[in-house]
Amino acid sequence: MEDNRKVADLAIRRRGTPAGASPRGLLRALFRPRWLLLAAVAVGGTYYYGFRERPTAVNAVTVAPFYPAQAYTLLNATGYVIPQTKADIASKATGRLERLELEEGSPVRAGQVIARLESQDVVAALNQAEANVGVARTELAKAQADLKEANFALTRSQQLVAKKFVSRELYDGAVARHAKAVAAVDSARAQIAAAEAALRAAQVSVDYTLIKAPFDGVILKKHADVGDVVAPFAATTQSKGAVVSIADLGTLEVEADVSESNIAKVLPRQPCEIQLDAVPTERFAGEVHRIMPTVDKSKATVVVKVRFLELDERILPDMSAKVAFLSKRMSAAERLPVTAVAVAAVRQRDGVSEVFRVDGDRVRAIRFVPGDRLGDVVSVRSGLQPGDRVVLEPPATLLDGALVRVTE
Repeated sequence: MEDNRKVADLAIRRRGTPAGASPRGLLRALFRPRWLLLAAVAVGGTYYYGFRERPTAVNAVTVAPFYPAQAYTLLNATGYVIPQTKADIASKATGRLERLELEEGSPVRAGQVIARLESQDVVAALNQAEANVGVARTELAKAQADLKEANFALTRSQQLVAKKFVSRELYDGAVARHAKAVAAVDSARAQIAAAEAALRAAQVSVDYTLIKAPFDGVILKKHADVGDVVAPFAATTQSKGAVVSIADLGTLEVEADVSESNIAKVLPRQPCEIQLDAVPTERFAGEVHRIMPTVDKSKATVVVKVRFLELDERILPDMSAKVAFLSKRMSAAERLPVTAVAVAAVRQRDGVSEVFRVDGDRVRAIRFVPGDRLGDVVSVRSGLQPGDRVVLEPPATLLDGALVRVTE
């Protein structure tokens, strides 16, 4: 027994091996649960960081409505909707505004009364002028009666002087009275003409107190209120000049500023497409009406007037507008928007068009039916919806269901 102990004491022990530990004990210690957990974590981490799927960086664009006119646009310009027939309405008379017949936004007809000034003084002058015409006509009637009597006296004198029943002096007196009666009639007629002219002047003065529309249009703005003094030729802070502003909405045009470097691309009657900021979802057909023969030196632009081919009640003066000058005239159907996708996002596979639609962090290969090509986009007949995001210029290695990271 003592010899065996001596032999055991002489045995060589490995560093880190406790005395009395056997190989089976070591294996048992290695396979304890905590050591197994640590080993599993180490192996899993190595697999995750070394062999996991890495996302592909891609660019994405959105499927959106596209107006075909964009493919035929030669240049774009901005401007404003301006009525070509517009006026600030006032009166030649000076007086206090007594009544406004219409409100802002009201349609008016040519000759319709818009407002009235106080008119008691001019109406009184008109009444006096009418009375003067009556007096002049009465004087004419009296003169005509005197002339009739002078005619009878002259006729009798002619007969008597021929028979030498009266002297020549009496005949000469009858002739003179006749001439005087004729002159009195002419004077009465002249007085009537003068009185009628004064009557017309008084009527004009009364008409000046009635502010009327010079043409068919719509009241855009009111410049004076009831009680204001209207003095169009001597407007001050206490008086007003114009009463209202009106415009003929049938003459609305877009006045666009075109750079002088591009003005050669604009021709009379050239087709255009007009977009209003107030109606962004619709495009209006137009054409070049006039190119103004002057250049704005400060902006180096030329004003081009573009008229609407079809007016809409939503089009109002002073709206901001964008004008696209087109290379061809388009029909009403061609002006409607279509769903379109960028050509660079389309890939052909087995003769079928497809795109990679971004769904979360992965892509799905979507087949669709393409339509006409419109510049850098192609219309979509079916398979895609506006708002879908698709991969732009998809790499050849991209597969359906691949993990991606959108950079734009």
